[in-house]
Amino acid sequence: MKILQLLTTLKHGDAIGNHVFILRDIIKEMGYETAIYAEFTGPNIKPGEALSADRLPRLSKDDIVIYHLSTGTKLNRIFGNLECRKIMIYHNITPGHYFVGYDSAARMICRKGRRELQALAEKVDLCLAVSGYNKAELDSMGFKCRTEVLPIIIPFEDYKRESDGERDRLLDDNRTKILFVGRIAPNKCQEDVIRAFAEYKRNFDKDARLFLIGSSEVKSTYLGKLKEYVDLLGTEDVEFLSDLSFPALISYYKAADLFLCMSEHEGFCVPLLEAMAFDIPIIAYDAAAIPETLGGAGILLKEKDPVFTAAVMDRVIKDKELRNRITEDQRRRLEDFRYDKIRDRFEKLLRDFIAGS
Repeated sequence: MKILQLLTTLKHGDAIGNHVFILRDIIKEMGYETAIYAEFTGPNIKPGEALSADRLPRLSKDDIVIYHLSTGTKLNRIFGNLECRKIMIYHNITPGHYFVGYDSAARMICRKGRRELQALAEKVDLCLAVSGYNKAELDSMGFKCRTEVLPIIIPFEDYKRESDGERDRLLDDNRTKILFVGRIAPNKCQEDVIRAFAEYKRNFDKDARLFLIGSSEVKSTYLGKLKEYVDLLGTEDVEFLSDLSFPALISYYKAADLFLCMSEHEGFCVPLLEAMAFDIPIIAYDAAAIPETLGGAGILLKEKDPVFTAAVMDRVIKDKELRNRITEDQRRRLEDFRYDKIRDRFEKLLRDFIAGS
């Protein structure tokens, strides 16, 4: 029996890619033959780490394919038609309307993906949703199989590695640093982070800095619009960063005073847990899976009033007692996502599935 993983795009450093590699290692440790098959691979994937999805081998009815679904792709149909046992891990698909006016191709792909997801409702044997929010979507679409919540597995020990010494020196300037980490995409709403930062800088701390870390799709006009918005507001000290090494990313997390998330659509949001791991107080907009991931930790905003958000930012940064309460709550919440805890749950779910229970 083989247990294979299949996905559209495999990259080191992105949430889905990291999850795939961790599951591969767990499956190996469980004693099963395994491999990763991807339609596309990033430039940082080494030879032999993944095979082309077009080379998926002949499968028996006892073999298992674990498919990571996150977008529209021909693999959605191919997976549905496989004659083997099928597990789907649902990472969510961004609603296409977010890309209107920015990226027509992404809009079409996302809309296509949601149609293809619906078509899988009776073709999957087990669904593992990375959040209850995602599970609710699958339930609403009429998925007939057993559906369980399995959060993304994060090896938090990795974040204790050495940071980038040169960046550490550059960031050691005693200025307040606001951080958001996430793909530069319209559903992430970086413009709302920028607007709140502009109000904070204008009214509370003229020396503050904002770091927006994340990659941008080549065809999207969203990054250009964000830069135009920064110029329109006349706000200085806003930096866009992408393609960072892992040590460099750690440097920014270590330096940050506050993590500000205004995203409107997240299937899980790994950077929230990363911020917790570095004891960075979190302020986030109450949307999609964000309140579930925070689990009562951090501060949730019901509205996006930039003036109010800036005042909350100032209070969190200046009030040491409040900061301590927030970070203590975040540490408690982080315990729910311990590597060994989520790994053990995956192993049990997989063993039960193999046994037919």
